[in-house]
Amino acid sequence: MKNPDLATAFHALHRGPELLLLANAWDGGSARLIESLGARAIATTSAGVAWAHGYPDGDALPVPLVLATAHAIARVIRVPLTMDIEAGYSDDPEAVGRLAGQLIEAGAVGINLEDGSKPPDLLCAKIARIRRVATELGVDLFINARIDVYLRGLVAEPDRLAEARGRAARYSGAGASGIFVPGLVEPSAIAAIAGAIDRPLNVLAWPGLPPAAELARLGVRRLSAGSAIAQGALTRVRALATAFLRDGQREAADGAITHRDMNALLTDR
Repeated sequence: MKNPDLATAFHALHRGPELLLLANAWDGGSARLIESLGARAIATTSAGVAWAHGYPDGDALPVPLVLATAHAIARVIRVPLTMDIEAGYSDDPEAVGRLAGQLIEAGAVGINLEDGSKPPDLLCAKIARIRRVATELGVDLFINARIDVYLRGLVAEPDRLAEARGRAARYSGAGASGIFVPGLVEPSAIAAIAGAIDRPLNVLAWPGLPPAAELARLGVRRLSAGSAIAQGALTRVRALATAFLRDGQREAADGAITHRDMNALLTDR
């Protein structure tokens, strides 16, 4: 169910005194567990959600499963939910707008939407359409526009800063609430982009990225784990399953969450 108050709260988290840390979840159970650890909001990882449903990351996940994930997470958490919807699973701005409306009705108050290797004009059109849909529904949806210039190396390295700043300005003008630049790690470039935009800057936890405290000083407002936690969980699954398939032994992990603990987290939500 749509919740304008949670949308307002989510926007406020980007203006608070502390960096917003998002430990990305991939299903209802992981989202509820992360919330119980003190997370102020829940974001999804598109990769983790796709893998959980048996699909590769990269706009391959069927939209009904995206919506099912949003419903499942919104049902068990009380903090704001933002959904990573990749490029919107369509090049048609109308279709992406419909998906955004369905996610709002499911309980999401934010989305990530990426440009990838497609023309910036296309993302601008998608953002504008989503903004109109959200306004019609009476929810100030937080649209986090992801710029893939650094992550995908879309232009030559000397040109990336200028390209990212130009795209940030265009996406902000189209109606984006925030700007996400994964793969950005160099402190002077982070500060330059943060200082050039009038929207909260989001970066991705990445090798070489400065510590969280320094990121805040550089002007970053939001730090995302991305797929790292889902990858860590699957790495542990691989190790445990390998051991079990080798000799049938159940390995007790130190500090393992219990059956009772997880049931308690998910009861009466």
